[in-house]
Amino acid sequence: MTRRDAIAQYQLLGGPAEPDLQGLVELAATVCNVPTAVINIIDDRMQHQVAAVGIQAASCAREDSMCAAVISTPARVVVPDARLDPRFAENAFVTGEIALTRFYASSPLITPSGIAIGTLCVFDTEVGDLSDASSRALDLLAHQVIDVLELRRVQRDLLDSNAQLESFAAQVSHDLRNPLTALTGFLELAADSPEMADAPRAARSLARAEAAAGRMTSMVTDLLDFARMGGARPYMTRVDVGDTVDAVLEDLDGALVDTGAEVTVETSTFVRADDTLLRVLLQNLIANAVKFTVAAEKVPRITVSVETLPDGWRVTVDDNGDAIDPDLRERVFEPMQRGHSGEVPGIGIGLATCRRIVEAHRGTIGLDASPAGGTRAWFVLPTAG
Repeated sequence: MTRRDAIAQYQLLGGPAEPDLQGLVELAATVCNVPTAVINIIDDRMQHQVAAVGIQAASCAREDSMCAAVISTPARVVVPDARLDPRFAENAFVTGEIALTRFYASSPLITPSGIAIGTLCVFDTEVGDLSDASSRALDLLAHQVIDVLELRRVQRDLLDSNAQLESFAAQVSHDLRNPLTALTGFLELAADSPEMADAPRAARSLARAEAAAGRMTSMVTDLLDFARMGGARPYMTRVDVGDTVDAVLEDLDGALVDTGAEVTVETSTFVRADDTLLRVLLQNLIANAVKFTVAAEKVPRITVSVETLPDGWRVTVDDNGDAIDPDLRERVFEPMQRGHSGEVPGIGIGLATCRRIVEAHRGTIGLDASPAGGTRAWFVLPTAG
């Protein structure tokens, strides 16, 4: 990778100074006891000041840059009087053509791949020096600059990756749903035909085929929901958990009636959350509770409760099925992981989606044994996101 490529990956040039970088240059000026500090990014033609204190950030030709003179051998540089150093004596920043720099010190900005892309530089119009402590602090702050740049790069990469995943999932979902819809329609037509009355075995086979097509449609929907949650940005409002559970129960009405499930909200309160995402979250947890309790050959009795904490709210969903194995309580939150036999419908996406939603709220989620004898799913939403 060239220096130009290394600089390009951080997307630093042409925009306003990042607040985190601005804070680091201000700290560098303070610990080095100078009026001016700058983060310089140096490519093959120019020096770009991407954050500065004491001067207005600007760009200049590489040949005018003091830092460019030392970037080829990256190491900390401390020059008490630049007029006496042959590397800088004729530089425009020293002679007065651009500035009247006397004291100069810099620490290199070196990427994890070992490429020096610039410097964290401090200087003064008076002759000066750095103490050992200030010299070490300058190096540490230079490392911090790279850490900030790396974090922002990784964040951008993740956002891009999530956007691509969502786009891919949406396309695949569309491509799969069309033939599935057609298949389901043909199966329904065949199942309703008069000939099926005299062909019980064929009718049973068609019913199984319809169920399989329904499961496939559900799987496609789950995959799309999971992909979408990766880029979710919660719109925070005051949400009544009781109202949200009521809406979920309307959506799940068919499944609840078929299983005889009873869902109770013990305590309700307003929480700070994204209304839509909270509904998806609770629907997944309640549907899971019903599904796994039925798998345990019990009539589902589900209880949703809300506890107000000093810094947030804890919401629990208890079922009376089987308690989840402690060894599986963390693993089942990973995509495609299932804490049950293959006879229970699903592909292991629901809890992974739940975790994405809770983490988007800056909260936590987990599974425990329930006092009702089954599993307790819980999540905590903070008062401040």
